[in-house]
Amino acid sequence: MQLSMRFVLLGFLQIASCQQIWDIWQTTWDRQKLFTYFQPSPGPINFVPPGPIGSADIVINDSAEYQTIYGFGGSLTDSSAQILYNLKNRNSAAYWNLMDYLFNATDGANSAGFSYIRVPLGSTDFSTNTYSYDDISGDAPLFQFSIGATPSYVWTVLRDMLSINSQLRIHVLPWSPPGWMKQGTMDGGYLNPSYIAVMANYLLKSVQGFQDQGIPIYAISIQNEPENSNPTYPTCSMPVSTEGRIGIALRTLLDGYGFDDVKIIGYEHNWVDAANYPVQLMQQAGSAFDGVSFHCYQGSVNQQAQFTSLYPNKVSIVSTTFSRYYRCLQEVYLTECSGTIGSDWWSDIKWYMDNLFIGSLTYGSSSGLMWNLALDGNGNPKLAGTNSCNPPCRGVVQVNSDGTWSPNQEFYSMAQASKAILPRDVGGPWGQRIGVSVGGSLNWALVVGAYVTKRVSPWDWNRYSLVVLNWDDGATTTWNPRPVTTTIEFRGMQATYTFPVGVTTLWWYAPN
Repeated sequence: MQLSMRFVLLGFLQIASCQQIWDIWQTTWDRQKLFTYFQPSPGPINFVPPGPIGSADIVINDSAEYQTIYGFGGSLTDSSAQILYNLKNRNSAAYWNLMDYLFNATDGANSAGFSYIRVPLGSTDFSTNTYSYDDISGDAPLFQFSIGATPSYVWTVLRDMLSINSQLRIHVLPWSPPGWMKQGTMDGGYLNPSYIAVMANYLLKSVQGFQDQGIPIYAISIQNEPENSNPTYPTCSMPVSTEGRIGIALRTLLDGYGFDDVKIIGYEHNWVDAANYPVQLMQQAGSAFDGVSFHCYQGSVNQQAQFTSLYPNKVSIVSTTFSRYYRCLQEVYLTECSGTIGSDWWSDIKWYMDNLFIGSLTYGSSSGLMWNLALDGNGNPKLAGTNSCNPPCRGVVQVNSDGTWSPNQEFYSMAQASKAILPRDVGGPWGQRIGVSVGGSLNWALVVGAYVTKRVSPWDWNRYSLVVLNWDDGATTTWNPRPVTTTIEFRGMQATYTFPVGVTTLWWYAPN
């Protein structure tokens, strides 16, 4: 028995010693590398029997598995769709190059593989005019409901996205109910409670309308930023009880009309109130909701834990006409944050990785999204008269009037994170967060996320990925960017890599 165990151990060590890091994507503080792919030189980085640790020591615990990561992206506002559509008409080749760079999720492609898009239902502060899908006052039966109020260029751009990435998750939500359900205007105010059932039907019709346009819906939210009632653009203050009642009614409607796989995501507002609004929503209507989502504008990312500590694993029974099943896991999403024009490129990337694209995932998020997917260099076009985005918001990419485009820091930050979680196989599983810790004398210099992407065939090795921010740049004292020589500990073996100041994504393969 002892001899056979020795052979088993020897075989395990031989397999581990075959593990090698071949693939690296990198964005450096000095922009010498911008989401650049390369392979280590002169050869791969090998996992070998462990020796002394480096200045930092990354320890992978792949037995600790957490949430699936569904993707990264932004919001296709009317403004973003308009500016992309105009690019398509002005310079079709540039448009398709951009769309491929953003959305191609093919393994090994030179692209970010963004896979999660939010789409407003009706107008926002980034629309040419204020509209809903039914602006006929008092039309409670919604006879005049028309998804056709959406500008045609939104459908065009959405279909183009899906033609590149058929796995794209589309999450829809209103910035405001129709004005006649409120105080006569979509700008500010609150929903008249007598229209709760009507609003649930309005949201059902929205999902049906997208389906009629060939756009599948992954998730829907009841109200964007329900604690915001800005009177200069479509917004709506919505108490917890109102959102909960709409959610319950909508869940029944979706299930009854064959949309039982469409998720309902609650809250959609800032970290600062994580312990209150979303918690109360789950207490009052948890059976209707699949999760909650957060925005970054107030509070801090660690406040997500005030929610996830209470709802780490919600299970509620859902009944439909044809089936009875469990809604498992109370999921958390990070669905909005915006950069502002004039901010510092590298400082932004450090903040994004620490708080959003590594940090928010560490606190349980299954997505990481920015606000407008595309805008011009002035943060336009915007709704006339709105006081939002001051200083101007920056798009994930900038599209110029001469038919050119350029990625912003939001793109590079998300692209580095996205690359780590995309399926390795066509139709295969998405990346899943796993356990990781950082030791060593310079453990503070690295912020690390670790992920496993499993395979379709049990015979194929899983992919293990790291996303690493090295922010040891001396910015708070004397500017002095310092690479950090780091050991990576995995299943009793060790690899060594020196991380430059910047963001690095790397991976290797190992048996399940």
